[in-house]
Amino acid sequence: MPLRCEMTQKARFRADRHAIRSRFASGVTILRCTRCANTPFCAKTSAQKDLEMIQTPYLLFLGDAPDQLAAKVAQGITDWRPENAVGQFRLPGCGADMGLTDMTLEEGLAAGAKTLVIGVANRGGTISDAWKVVLVQALQMGYDLAAGLHNLLRDENELQSAAKVNGGTLHDVRVPTVAYPIANGVRRTGKRVLAIGTDCSCGKMYTAMSMDAEMQTRGMKSDFRATGQTGILITGKGVPLDAVIADFMAGAVEYLTPENDADHWDHIEGQGSLFHVSYSGVTMALIHGGQPDALVLCHEPTRTHMRGLPHFGLPTLETLRDTALPLARLANPACQVTGVSVNTKALDEAAAKTCLQEIEDRLNLPATDPYRFGAGKLVDALVDL
Repeated sequence: MPLRCEMTQKARFRADRHAIRSRFASGVTILRCTRCANTPFCAKTSAQKDLEMIQTPYLLFLGDAPDQLAAKVAQGITDWRPENAVGQFRLPGCGADMGLTDMTLEEGLAAGAKTLVIGVANRGGTISDAWKVVLVQALQMGYDLAAGLHNLLRDENELQSAAKVNGGTLHDVRVPTVAYPIANGVRRTGKRVLAIGTDCSCGKMYTAMSMDAEMQTRGMKSDFRATGQTGILITGKGVPLDAVIADFMAGAVEYLTPENDADHWDHIEGQGSLFHVSYSGVTMALIHGGQPDALVLCHEPTRTHMRGLPHFGLPTLETLRDTALPLARLANPACQVTGVSVNTKALDEAAAKTCLQEIEDRLNLPATDPYRFGAGKLVDALVDL
């Protein structure tokens, strides 16, 4: 397929992002079944009372996030559901900025915000005492709260009490809602592609969502399968995989990506990294449970060490390819590495294009920044699989 000119790519991908936002939006709420995380209206129960409703619009709580990456939940919502964010709330010393209007809780309410969403994904997923002061105040003022932390809102007595007294709702997104099966490894119909990274927080979700948007634009059968709190908050459905008991993680991925039409593609959101000693387990579950037909390698080229682990260097893309592919072929012998997604946010346009060309020449694979330049190359590589 001939390459589209740069302006056409950018204009088309802006339309793609709008299409995927419209596809996942549900008016003024995100709907997620509290029994079945796989679909917004599941076959098991379609009653409205069984849906957890997170009221929009949001005020995004960035807290004291040390840098932009620590606020990746807020970043995802800002990029993919901007219509749902009226502003941001930051504590002193916050190093993240979504480019939204800084607001107090009072100003957020005046702007129409209904839910204060914790937009931070800190190491360990904890709620600090400083955060708790703000969260209690928000409940007292009439906000609902939503978070995807391991430290559940419902487990904090002060938040429970404030919610009860003031009629607020605590939405814990990172809670498994299904008794997932143990994986059986039986092959399923349909096609699946998994984004897999040299590190955590390097663009795996954006890659999967961008490829899904591109396929939707082309009229192909496609679904984005969220496996983390940000994807679930954006789309309203998915599996919070790192909160699933270890023995059932691969089974949860099988559940999330069931049998489908032979020409249907599931775009599975990657998590962690095989090379990150803190989070490699969830990556392995995705590789085996997902049974991917294709792997897309994801990389952030300016990093000097693993996220949060300065004593560990990053693997090369070649090392990622040569490690991940044999593991994937255990579950699906036909699996192939089909492309490279590079997060070039830290590079100017000229440097980004030079970096992508160098990777293409080195690995003999299509390489792009799918959020910046469009996912066409990555989708083209899947068409004949």
